[in-house]
Amino acid sequence: MIRYFLNNMLLAMKKRYGYDVRYQQDILQTDLAAFLKFSGFQTMASHCGNLPAEPLYAARIRAIIYDDCGPCSQLVVNMALEAGVQPALVRAIIEQDLTTLPTEIALIVEFTELVLAHDPQADVLREKILALWGAKGLITLGFAISAYRVYPTLKYSLGYGKACSRIQLNDLSVVPQRTSGPASGANHV
Repeated sequence: MIRYFLNNMLLAMKKRYGYDVRYQQDILQTDLAAFLKFSGFQTMASHCGNLPAEPLYAARIRAIIYDDCGPCSQLVVNMALEAGVQPALVRAIIEQDLTTLPTEIALIVEFTELVLAHDPQADVLREKILALWGAKGLITLGFAISAYRVYPTLKYSLGYGKACSRIQLNDLSVVPQRTSGPASGANHV
């Protein structure tokens, strides 16, 4: 009975976002205990803390793009739009266009990239983030960056990972910008 209820929740997500939930359904059908643990993890991933949607989704989008899962990236972009993040801002985040992003969002994009690359320059930006949003904001960003990497990794592990070449942003197809180190054009906001 619980599997039926949980599967209906997955089907509602599939319908709402047009997202393939088969990997979650496979976990649910194979190992209920594992699925319940995964559900607990999703509580961490959904933590918003005291951050506005724009910086929160900047971190989430950049983290998901870093690990290259097209359907996951599309899902997070759709969620950002649903949360009220403006399409032009989402596009600049996807394209890692630091010159057009507001300073605080460029800071988050650059910080996320540096953290993911394990670059010590993130320390300087961390101080700026603490000044803007405090320790709670930093923890929220830490959750967003680390949690949103789990989904692509899990999907690739289970054979459901798909490379991302373009993300649909309303009627526009956007190519995600990836870096292997500090964000291109970075000026350490």
